[in-house]
Amino acid sequence: MSLEENKAIVRKMFEAFNTQNLDALDELVAPGYFDHMRQLRGLESYKQNLTMFYRSSPDSHETIEDIIAEGDKVWVRIRGTGTHTAEYRGLAPTGKKTTWEAVSIWRIVDGKAVEMWAVADELDFYKQLGVIEYKGFPDEVS
Repeated sequence: MSLEENKAIVRKMFEAFNTQNLDALDELVAPGYFDHMRQLRGLESYKQNLTMFYRSSPDSHETIEDIIAEGDKVWVRIRGTGTHTAEYRGLAPTGKKTTWEAVSIWRIVDGKAVEMWAVADELDFYKQLGVIEYKGFPDEVS
């Protein structure tokens, strides 16, 4: 597949995320998909994780800020937003709006995502929910 075709597949995955269209993922994600960040193996495991996230933040939305392709990999930098309105990973709903940024690398084979690596600031996410209080470095605290 061409670099542009690989980028189009990743864009469609984000469209599916933003519209909560899990059925669209059947055409975009390989059955043996592996998410290295969350240690999720398989398309169904990936869908279950997304379902949990949708329940906790039904207004979630991610925007692609940058997208670059080389070989069989597509790099994406995103910005996301959502409101924590239901339990998430054991955390009671806070009603707080959150924003996040992440960089992910998707490996595309035969028109489907087979692997994904990501880096996201989850500490900041939990700080926004009020779960973690950041007081600064010792020399910054008076």
